Amino acid sequence: MAYIPTFSLRISLIIICLYVALSVFSFPALDPCSAYISLNEPWRNTEHQFDESQGPPLCDNHVDGEWYRFTGMAGDAMPTFCIPENHCGTHAPVWLNGSHPLEGDGIVQRQACASFSGNCCLWNTTVEVKACPGGYYVYRLTKPRVCFHVYCGHFYDICDEDCHGSCVDTSECTCSPGTVLGPDRQTCFDENECEQNNGGCSEICVNLKNSYRCECGVGRVLRSDGKTCEDIEGCHSNNGGCSHLCLGSEKGYQCECPRGLVLSEDNHTCQVPVLCKSNTIEVSIPRDLVGGLELFLTNTSCRGVSNGTHVNILFSLKTCGTVVDVVNDKIVASNLVTGLPKQTPGSSGDIIIRTSKVLIPVTCEFPRLYTISEGYVPHLRNSPLEIMSRSHGIFPFTLEIFKDNEFEEPYREALPTLKLRDSLYFGIEPVVHVNGLESLVESCFATPTSKIDEILKYYLIQDGCVSDDSVKQYTSRDHLAKHFQVPVFKFVGKDHKEVFLHCQVLVCGRLDEHSRCAQGCHRRMRREAVEGVGVAGPRSQMLTGGPIGIDRED
Repeated sequence: MAYIPTFSLRISLIIICLYVALSVFSFPALDPCSAYISLNEPWRNTEHQFDESQGPPLCDNHVDGEWYRFTGMAGDAMPTFCIPENHCGTHAPVWLNGSHPLEGDGIVQRQACASFSGNCCLWNTTVEVKACPGGYYVYRLTKPRVCFHVYCGHFYDICDEDCHGSCVDTSECTCSPGTVLGPDRQTCFDENECEQNNGGCSEICVNLKNSYRCECGVGRVLRSDGKTCEDIEGCHSNNGGCSHLCLGSEKGYQCECPRGLVLSEDNHTCQVPVLCKSNTIEVSIPRDLVGGLELFLTNTSCRGVSNGTHVNILFSLKTCGTVVDVVNDKIVASNLVTGLPKQTPGSSGDIIIRTSKVLIPVTCEFPRLYTISEGYVPHLRNSPLEIMSRSHGIFPFTLEIFKDNEFEEPYREALPTLKLRDSLYFGIEPVVHVNGLESLVESCFATPTSKIDEILKYYLIQDGCVSDDSVKQYTSRDHLAKHFQVPVFKFVGKDHKEVFLHCQVLVCGRLDEHSRCAQGCHRRMRREAVEGVGVAGPRSQMLTGGPIGIDRED
């Protein structure tokens, strides 16, 4: 009797045969020019500066040896020149330390460098690059060993816009000095001068945009020729440029501060620590520095209080003579601490006065533009948004849900569940009311979940304009506060019973007739209106809040 295999056994035999066949024959590798992952995030671009108001720095820890192409707002290709730290959405931006290959070169290896702490190549790795027939490049990128590193993208110039000399034949274009023509024969890429004889530098050559520079190792400085290096004189020459203490070492020197002072961003100047908080600015001055002096602010009624080791001064944006100005993309609050000898009746003169007068300027900086919404917490209570500026400050707003159109009593313990016929009253409220400033709500939108990138969005305000007649804006005595009313039925979608609100707010000087706030409703058709704030300008930070319940039973 013949044995007839069962159906399951037949399937097993087929699988085994396929496995053997696949083991014997290998498929050719895919061309990376047609099999790549696009990197198109706007924050990758070299023009995007990072600061703490955007949240934590980003990291390419998801990159792990695949092929990538830079597209969209990220740029056209990796930059081949040093990128300063705190760009491309992170602390240590990564750039390509070498020229891009030609199409006939195939896959080449190049060094990629991360810039940080004044060093253009503090960290480096090896990546692979290929020029593709379509005039673009693809990169096999390795996973960074540490955070926070991000591979940067850059927009390169189209050479026919920079053509010079004889450009009769439009098929051939000449690029400006410091750049070379790319594989698409239209784009000018940066030329890496350091690849030829180290740029003439005796030690370190750093490629820059359309140029380069020579650097020296630790403890050495450039000579006047800008090429060769010599030992640094250190603390013996002008105290090393330090305002207080200069400490020499085998590797060079460094500046340090006396107890109670902190080193400023220039790494040479010591300053009094200043803490900019939501409602107060705190200055703490070591008592040793101002012994025998009485400290006060511009408004002399605001005086320092000693705790034994320090003299502390507390004030706010609207007290003690604080001046608030709008400078470029920042709100700057400033005051002046003055120290004079104490004048007390019957003084015996036994107080040792180390100096006759002290002047300490105090400055806090705040970003002008950011996005806010209710802070989502388990008990649905609103929480103020504190936005850290890159230098010193925070500027607080809160998004409140009010009980009626008087906008005086917000919901505190729990947000409401509203019916379809109800109206939702909400407002942007400053935690600190400052004269001389005004705000503009550039956009507000609602989502059915707490995710900012939710596909389903309903815009209440766009480009400073209310979306339709159903959205009503109320006037407010405070130029920083904005109040709105919207019918609940506008939010209703299939199976959605909750609403989260998100608003973007811009702060301006009230007397500036040409500011964005003064323009009000302004529908823009430029690219930045689609992509968000321009990469070189201030960026938004988004918090997600809610929910507001919707009851469909009417």
